[in-house]
Amino acid sequence: MSSISIAHPNDSRDLLSIYSPFILNFGITQEAEVPSEENFQQRIQSTLKERPWLVCEIANEIAGYAYAGKHRDRAGYQWCIEPSVYVAEKFYKCGVAYALYKALFEILKLQGFVNAYAVITLPNDKSVSFHEKFGFRYLTTFKKIGFKLNQWHDVGWWELEINPHVLSPGHPVNFSGIDRKQVDVILQTALQLLKK
Repeated sequence: MSSISIAHPNDSRDLLSIYSPFILNFGITQEAEVPSEENFQQRIQSTLKERPWLVCEIANEIAGYAYAGKHRDRAGYQWCIEPSVYVAEKFYKCGVAYALYKALFEILKLQGFVNAYAVITLPNDKSVSFHEKFGFRYLTTFKKIGFKLNQWHDVGWWELEINPHVLSPGHPVNFSGIDRKQVDVILQTALQLLKK
């Protein structure tokens, strides 16, 4: 049995088990220490007030998750998000990342967000290819901006237009304000994208 659903703070332990290897072994995230379970619960709760955080489950095991992080705090950036997706190695090549992103961006579109910026530590051909297939376009690279695991890392930025740039955009609707029935339809549709 598979599902794509809204994350719950109680998922934090399983989500951390997916995220921790990326922190400890790779420069993919510039986070250097594994957060506590309580800290991760707070991250989930805080995100869900405004933006989606989704979880994919396959055979009663959490296979991956995706969420929309805030781009910046200033009011003029409120239409922008930074997406992240992480998949457990066991579930690579199952379409988990694509299904999660498809649902995530359909919800963000409903909310009225306009710009998405994927931030990718380089080199990472797999992530670059995935984001470009999803429609992201290369924007720029910050050279040697992050230091982790005893080396400096370049970080590239890719952009995606979620909604058109209009002259009088309404404020993005908080995730909690989106019709749950619409969200459920989006999640069920994305579920069909998982590879059997």
